[in-house]
Amino acid sequence: LDGSSNIDVNVNIGTIFSIYRRKSPVGTPVQSSDMLQKCDEQVAAGYILYGSSTMLVFTTGDGVHGFTLDPGVGEFLLSHPNIKTPEVGKIYSVNEGYWPYWSKTTQKVVNHFKSLDNIHGQPYSLRYIGSLVADFHRNLIYGGVFMYPADHREPSKPVGKLRLLCEAAPMAMLVEQAGGMATDGTKRILDIVPDELHQRVPLFIGSKHEVSIIRDIYEAESD
Repeated sequence: LDGSSNIDVNVNIGTIFSIYRRKSPVGTPVQSSDMLQKCDEQVAAGYILYGSSTMLVFTTGDGVHGFTLDPGVGEFLLSHPNIKTPEVGKIYSVNEGYWPYWSKTTQKVVNHFKSLDNIHGQPYSLRYIGSLVADFHRNLIYGGVFMYPADHREPSKPVGKLRLLCEAAPMAMLVEQAGGMATDGTKRILDIVPDELHQRVPLFIGSKHEVSIIRDIYEAESD
C-alpha cells in the first residue's frame, strides 16, 4: 500500500501493480528470472488511487487510460481516456526536508525549479503529498516532476527509498506511455535490469521537459 503513513490522517493512498510474462515453464516453480526482467519487458502497469474518488489508471503499452469507480453500479467507468501528460509542467514534488542529506548535484537540480532561471522565469509550485501514487497522478494530469533522489540519511538505503520493480518501473511505463519520462538521474528507468527483488533506485519522473533538465544536470556534473 503506497503512502500507508497517510492513512490515519485521511490523505490519498494507492496501490501500484506491474505485470510481466512468465519466462519459466508453466507448472514448474517460479524462478528469480521471472521477476528480474528488464523493466521495459513489462506488459502492463498501473495504480489504484484511493481519494475523493477511487480511480484505476493503467496501460498495456498502448496509451494510458483512467477509470473511476461508480459506487452506484459497482464498476469502474472510463473517465480519462488516452491520458497525455503536458510536455512542460509547473509543479515539482520532493521532500525538501532531506536537503542536508542530498549531494550538491541534487541540490542544484532542486534549485533549478525554485529559481527564476527556468523556462517559466519564476519558481515552480511545490506540491508534495508523501504518497507516490497521489503525487504522480497530480503531476501526470497537470504536468510536473516527482523526485525521490538518493541521499545519505540512511546508510542502508544509499540510493533512495523507492523500489525499482514495484514502484519505479510500473510508474515509468505509465509516464512514458503518457508522453513523459523517467530516469534515475542518468539512466532511463525502463532500461534497468534488476539485480535483486527489492532493489532501490533514485527516481525522477514526470513531464519530458523537466526530467530532461534533471538528466542533463546529472550528466554534466558526472563529467
